[in-house]
Amino acid sequence: MKFRRACGTLVHPTSFPSAYGIGDLGPAAYRFIDFLEGTHQSIWQVLPLGPTGYGNSPYASYSAFAGNHYLISPDILVSKGLIDASEAEAIRTPVTTRVDYERAYAVKEAVFKKASARFYGQLNGTPNADFEAFKKNNAYWLDDYTLFIAALEANGRQPWNTWDKGLAQRRKKSMADWRKKLSDHIDYHYWLQFEFFTQWMALKEYANSKDIHVVGDIPIFVDHNSSDVWSHPGYFEVDKDGNRLLVAGVPPDYFSATGQLWGNPLYKWKALEKDNFSWWVERFRQMFVMYDAIRVDHFRGFDAYWEVQADAETAINGRWVKGPGRKLFDTILHELGDLPIIAEDLGVITPEVVELRDGFGFPGMKILQFAMSGDPANSFLPHNFDTSNCVVYTGTHDNDTTRGWYAKAPQTEQHWAREYTRSDGSQIHLEMIRLGIMSAADMAIFPLQDFMGLETEHRMNLPGTTVDNWIWRYTDGMLARVDAAYLRHMVGISNRNTRARQTDTNIVELETEQAN
Repeated sequence: MKFRRACGTLVHPTSFPSAYGIGDLGPAAYRFIDFLEGTHQSIWQVLPLGPTGYGNSPYASYSAFAGNHYLISPDILVSKGLIDASEAEAIRTPVTTRVDYERAYAVKEAVFKKASARFYGQLNGTPNADFEAFKKNNAYWLDDYTLFIAALEANGRQPWNTWDKGLAQRRKKSMADWRKKLSDHIDYHYWLQFEFFTQWMALKEYANSKDIHVVGDIPIFVDHNSSDVWSHPGYFEVDKDGNRLLVAGVPPDYFSATGQLWGNPLYKWKALEKDNFSWWVERFRQMFVMYDAIRVDHFRGFDAYWEVQADAETAINGRWVKGPGRKLFDTILHELGDLPIIAEDLGVITPEVVELRDGFGFPGMKILQFAMSGDPANSFLPHNFDTSNCVVYTGTHDNDTTRGWYAKAPQTEQHWAREYTRSDGSQIHLEMIRLGIMSAADMAIFPLQDFMGLETEHRMNLPGTTVDNWIWRYTDGMLARVDAAYLRHMVGISNRNTRARQTDTNIVELETEQAN
């Protein structure tokens, strides 16, 4: 699929300001969409929106289909009459630049249970058409997920393969018994998912109404302790008791000298293919409802993936194994039609990966922080982009902020960055954004931290570590300080204003605003 020339921002909803310890889908999310519109941007990229477990990583979710119900906005629940304004006020907390997951989970859970009880109470035995349609349309994953998450909580969030054997192995009688035993909690999670998707789709519709496309993120692998592996063990490399046999990771790379041992169970691709990749088809179907386009994380794993024994301590002693390749995407294309996919093609990229990516016309990614090696042939330098069908970033959620990267970069990289941008490096974040936005890449997307010129302490994630990740937030004041006039100007002169292509009006507008 050919993407339009556009500019956008990468920021996860947990990073929004809110009074409840964690960013959500409420008023600040709508203010952010207004910021995108006001700066003439037309892309909003998010990280995976699934329910997170230990470590709060969006890439380690309890479900590949469900939504993270902690993103539900209490303010919207007030507007619906499901909680009182006083109940929301009682759990408010000061807005800071860090997510307080522990407090957010505690206070939100309390009001969510009240809201759920009132929702069911208002039904008074009469079916809610929207709720029933939601359950019907999502039955493929929703029924399993609600039982799984209720049982997970009843078992202290211990891995599903340690549960009662009958439930762990999905024996019919045990499943029925547990559904009856946990019926109230299951109903609670049905409502949570309904409310999450109602709020999310309303926000997406608001973005789309302003010609802003939402780009989601689909991790290639799923977490072992997830509804997906529990409900479809035959699709994953686990034994009859649910223990992992082979797990995912990557060999030593830019981020880690020992590689990255992710620990996700690998797929049994032959079993998936035998079932016409139905699980993957349904997964993409869900994502194309939630988003306008999808960034497919670790795209190279569909051509070949790094296989590691489950008991290994590092990812060093793994091996490359061939993936499903074209068969998978041909099937998804046949079932779902056009595929608005961005391929995360970083790391060890072979000619076979390039052939798979380009065979379907998926744009790849160009990271400017990787470009300043001192080699003029570096493929991440804008003058070496071999096609406009790509997405340029200063960095991703796994990179440092651009100012943080520059401050710690070797002198060679700092020198190259100054030479290439023809600057003194004092505003390196803006200079690197300028490089990307003026490049031939169809899409230019930048972390919000770089628009704000923030340092290392505002980094979102440091791969290979488990402390202080996924916690960054901004305040309304920080967003207001972004130079919107400069950004509008750059979007205009780079021909990325999808609403009205560049005219001299943009330049006059900038000069007028600067004069005032």
